[in-house]
Amino acid sequence: MRYMKWIGFAAGVLLIASCFTPWVFIGSRNLTISGIDATGTNFGKPGYFHFLCAFFFLLFNFIPKIWAKRSNLLVAALNIAWAIRNFFVIAACQGGECPEKKTGLYLVVAASLIMLIATFFPSIRMSVDQDKK
Repeated sequence: MRYMKWIGFAAGVLLIASCFTPWVFIGSRNLTISGIDATGTNFGKPGYFHFLCAFFFLLFNFIPKIWAKRSNLLVAALNIAWAIRNFFVIAACQGGECPEKKTGLYLVVAASLIMLIATFFPSIRMSVDQDKK
């Protein structure tokens, strides 16, 4: 899997970009919720944790050490868990009203999943020390 580092990089950039796009639309209050702007709700700013995860993912993705690849798996797992949490909590029906899911929410989950898959195929070369045989 030669290109998984670059596919993971593209997914990290897509994750950052999709936090700025609309996630859900609440019709009764005329609110559009994104990862950065959740004004009028109690959701906070869920995109900031995605930014943190994307930063560490991209950093560890280009460090050619085994500890970085293992740490990257943890970061990607936390990121996909946060994306699934956002998918179910932010788009949940409350008070008899179901928000309309927008493209950004699906892009966050897809980018997080691609990032997780990219961590399963790291491009690292293991050197065998001939003296330790």
